[in-house]
Amino acid sequence: MPTTSFSIRVLLSAYFLTTLCFFSPNPATALHVGEAEEEGGGPPVPVPARHGAVVKKDKRWSVVTTEFGEISAVKVGDGKDGFYHLQFITMEPNSLFLPVHLHSDMVFYVDSGSGTLYWVDLEKDDDKLRQVELQAGDVYRLPTGSFFYLQSNLDPDRRKLRINAIFSDSKEEIREGSSFGAYASVRDLILGFDNRVLQAALNVDEEVIEELRSGGKQAMIVHGVSKAKMTELWEVQYRIVTAFPGRMKNNNMIDVSNKNKKYKAYNILTADHDVENCNGWSLVVTSKQLDVLKESDFSIFMVNLTKGAMMGPHWNPTTAEIGVVVKGRGMVHVVCPRTLNETECKNSRFRVEEGDVFVVPRYHPMAQMSFNNGSFVFMGFTTTTKKNHPQYLVGKASVLQVLDMRVLAASFGVSNTTMVEVLNAQREAIILECASCAEEEERLMEEKIQREKEEEAKRREEEERKKEEEEAKRREEEEEEAKRREEEEAKRREEEEEAKRREEEEAKRREEEEAKRREEEEAKRREEEEARRREEEEAKRREEEEAKMREEEEARQKEEDERREQEESRKKEEEEAKRQEEEAARRWEEQEEEARRRQEEEAKKQHEDEEARQKEESMKQHEEEEARAEAARRQRQEEEARRQQQQDERRRQEEEEEAEHGGGGGGHGGGEAEAASREEEEMARRERAAEAAARGRGRGRSGSYEELVGMGVVVTVDVIRHLGWYLHDNHHDNHSRNGSKFYNLGQTAIHG
Repeated sequence: MPTTSFSIRVLLSAYFLTTLCFFSPNPATALHVGEAEEEGGGPPVPVPARHGAVVKKDKRWSVVTTEFGEISAVKVGDGKDGFYHLQFITMEPNSLFLPVHLHSDMVFYVDSGSGTLYWVDLEKDDDKLRQVELQAGDVYRLPTGSFFYLQSNLDPDRRKLRINAIFSDSKEEIREGSSFGAYASVRDLILGFDNRVLQAALNVDEEVIEELRSGGKQAMIVHGVSKAKMTELWEVQYRIVTAFPGRMKNNNMIDVSNKNKKYKAYNILTADHDVENCNGWSLVVTSKQLDVLKESDFSIFMVNLTKGAMMGPHWNPTTAEIGVVVKGRGMVHVVCPRTLNETECKNSRFRVEEGDVFVVPRYHPMAQMSFNNGSFVFMGFTTTTKKNHPQYLVGKASVLQVLDMRVLAASFGVSNTTMVEVLNAQREAIILECASCAEEEERLMEEKIQREKEEEAKRREEEERKKEEEEAKRREEEEEEAKRREEEEAKRREEEEEAKRREEEEAKRREEEEAKRREEEEAKRREEEEARRREEEEAKRREEEEAKMREEEEARQKEEDERREQEESRKKEEEEAKRQEEEAARRWEEQEEEARRRQEEEAKKQHEDEEARQKEESMKQHEEEEARAEAARRQRQEEEARRQQQQDERRRQEEEEEAEHGGGGGGHGGGEAEAASREEEEMARRERAAEAAARGRGRGRSGSYEELVGMGVVVTVDVIRHLGWYLHDNHHDNHSRNGSKFYNLGQTAIHG
C-alpha cells in the first residue's frame, strides 16, 4: 500500500509539472532587465533620491503585460543606503499569478479589488500552507524564501486586483544592487537541473522529464482556476519542491489554515487613524498592528488630505519615505538641509498624481499639500527597522514648542513678542489647513520649470553656438589642414621634380665631365706629344745656337778687344775736351756773374711785377713743353730706331765687305765704326740734356750746369749758346750750392 501511494504521488507530481510547463513563466520576465524588455518594457534605470525625487506613472518599466493582467516596476534610491524595487501588480478578475520563490522580503498594500494569497515559508518548521484573503486596504508581508501564488476574485462589479509592493534585499544587495531580482518561477527552479538529476530526484523515467521540458514559455499572469483545483495543484507543487531538500513528511495532505490571527492581513481603511481632523487623517502600520512586520525592514503609512489641506512640515530622523499616490493629486515640497556645498543641495517641489512614486530622504524637511479642487491620498513605505518618530516643525506637536522661546527669538533674529505670537497662533498639530498652498507651490514650480527651460534653451543655444563655432573652427582647421596637405604635396612633388632634375643634371654633368675628362686626356696626350716634339726641336735648336754662339762669341771677343782700344782712346779725348769745357765754363760763369750783378735789381723788379704772369705762363708752357718733350722723345725714339737700323744695316754691310775683302780692309772699317759710336754717344748726351732742360722747365727753370754735367753732357760754349743759359738770381731763397743758377732765357725746345 505504501508503494502504491508513492506511485500515485509521483504521477501527480508529473501531472503538476506538466501543468507548470504551460502556466509558469520564465522567471526573468519578472526579474531581469533583458527579458523585461522582451515583454515590451524599458530597462530598470534606478532613480536616485539624494535630495528628493519623483517617478511618474508613465515612466515605470513594464515587466509583464498579458490579457489577464500586467506588472510594472520602478527602482528608486533612498538617498542613503541604496535602491529599492517597487512593483505594481494589476490582475483582471479571476486571474492567476503563478507560483514564485521570493528572493527578498515583500511588503505590499492592496489598492483595489480582492483575492486570495497562498504562501508557505519553508524556513519554518511547520511547513504549513497559509491562505490569506485580501481586500482593498489590506497590508501584508511575505518573508524571504517564501513560495506564493495569488488568485483574484471574480467580483460582481469586476474590480481589478491592484497591489503596490516593495521588495527589500540585504544591506549589501541594497547598496550594490541585487543581480537575482525579486523572485523566480518554481518551474525554472526545477527544470534548471539536468535530466539525470531530475530523474534521480523525482524517481521518474526520462520520457516524463522530456515531457516536462516540452512546454513553451508562459506569462506570469494567466487565467484563474477553481479554488479546489488550486488547492490540489498547490499540494502537488509543494511536494515536488520539498522533495529536493528531502523534507517531504509522512502525512499525505498539507494543513491549510487561515484561522490564526497572526497571519491575517491588516486593513488600513477600517483601522483607527493616528491623526484625524477636518483637514484629513493619517496612520502608520508597524509590527504592533501587523505581527508579520516584526522581522521586516519596512513599515507602511497612509495620508488622506482633504481639499486645501497640508501635512505640516516635518522630517524623518531614521528613515526615508517612499510614497505612492493612491488618489487625487497634490504638491510635495522638500527642503534640503544646508551644507558647505550648497550647489549640490537645492530645495525642490514637484506635482504628483495617481500612480506616481516620490521619495524623500531622511533629515529632509517636507510638506505635502492638496489642491483646492480635490483630495490628496497617498500611501508609502518607511525603510528602517528602528522606531521612527517624525519631527514636526509647526503645529501643536512642533519641536519649537519645547524649545526656549528666547533662544528661538534669537535664532530667528526677532523679538520675544513676535516669537510668542507665532507659537500661540498654531492650533492644529499635524494636518493643517492650507488653502491655495498647492496652487501657489504649483505656480512657483512652473515658474521655476519655465526658468529652467529658458536657461536650458539658452544653454542649448550657447552650446549650439559653441558647437557651430567649433564646427566652423573644425572646418577651418580641416581646410587649413587640406591646404597644408596640398602645399606639402605640391612641395613634395616639386622636391621630387627638383630631385629628378638634379639627378638628370648630375647625370648630364657627369657625362659632360667624363667627355671633358676624355678631351682633356686627349689634349694632354697631344700636348705631351707636342712637348716631346718641341723638346726635340729645342734640343736641336740649342745645339745649332750653341754652335752659332760659339762662333759669335769668338767674333764678339775680337770686336770687344778692338772696341776697348778705341774706347780708351776716346776717353782720353773726352777727358781733354771736358777739361777745356770746364775751363771755358768757369770763365763764362765769371762773366755771367758780373752781368747778373748789374741786372739783378732790374730783374728783381721785373720778376716781382711779372711773377704772377710768369707762373701762369710757366704752367701753360710747362704743359706745352711736356707735350713737345713727349713729341721730341717719340721723335728721338724713332730716329734712334732709324739710326739703329742704319747701324745694323751698315754693320751688316761692313761685315759683308769684311767677308769679301778679308783682312785688308780692317783699318778702314774700324774707323767708320768708331765714328758711328761717337755719333751715338753724342746723340745720347743731347737727349739727356734735353730731358734735363724739360725737367727744369717743369720746375719753373732750366737745368743747371751741374745737372748737365752730372748727366754726362759735355758743356761747350756752343752748347751753352745753343741752350741760351744766363746767370740770374731768381730769389733770395733759390740759390744753388754755389749761390748762382742758370736760367733758360729762350725757353726753347731742345732737339737732338
